[in-house]
Amino acid sequence: MPEGHVTHRIAGILNDRFGGHPVRSTSPQGVFSDAAELDGRVFERAEAYGKHMFVGFEDVPKRVNIHLGLLGKFFFANEVDPPQTGAIRWRLSTGDDPFTMDLRGPNVCQLRSDTEIATITDALGPDPLRPDADPEKAWARIHRSASPIALLCTDQKVFAGVGNIYRAEALYRHHVDPFMSGKFLRRTEFEDIWDDFVTLMPLGVRDGRIDTVYPEHTPEAMDRPPRVDKHGGEVYVYRREGQPCLVCGTPVSRTELSGRNLFWCRTCQPRSRRRVVRD
Repeated sequence: MPEGHVTHRIAGILNDRFGGHPVRSTSPQGVFSDAAELDGRVFERAEAYGKHMFVGFEDVPKRVNIHLGLLGKFFFANEVDPPQTGAIRWRLSTGDDPFTMDLRGPNVCQLRSDTEIATITDALGPDPLRPDADPEKAWARIHRSASPIALLCTDQKVFAGVGNIYRAEALYRHHVDPFMSGKFLRRTEFEDIWDDFVTLMPLGVRDGRIDTVYPEHTPEAMDRPPRVDKHGGEVYVYRREGQPCLVCGTPVSRTELSGRNLFWCRTCQPRSRRRVVRD
């Protein structure tokens, strides 16, 4: 499932290419029947909140709520109405500056009222990519939870938009035992993790890839080959099972936690012995 930086990056593309322009709106697949209501309307703004996107149009009281889920993808073309490929849930195009967006396979593509949208966003944790994010909301939930901190990091009610890659990398970068209960996490550790999300995720929006290694651990600095992976980016532990840790050389470990792969270094992130909640 795409992480929140992808949603923010795509919202920026949509705003740049469609903002202020009337658009052609269709649902070639026929599933998104409300597409016709948006046809000919002026595109106002796409806004991301975690892994959700909300797209508004002039003189339309509702906004389109998109959540890609596991299978959803956006496709773009610098032309109007290119040949249709696959089952397209929603197609937007404009001739002012020829451009087409195709949305295929999303978990959600639905018009929602402001009240419905507020219900969705109120249930989410702070989004590190939003200027209105309040990290105290995340700290309050973590500080009283017995769940492993690795599980809490990908709980959208705790951190909106954080996924498997950012959680593994932030926990590694601050030597946190991923299996430790959230209630044992120190305040300073929480602040370090939050600061990492706030620092690293905008780079993902900018570059379209996730890089998390410090300058001294880049391929150039270590005289090693660049990482080759469909997710791209230089990372410490994510999808590096069995490969040597870039810092200590210990083979990176992997296990399944709540149905998702968790990667960590047993040496750099040793099991915590904490038994008392600390501030």
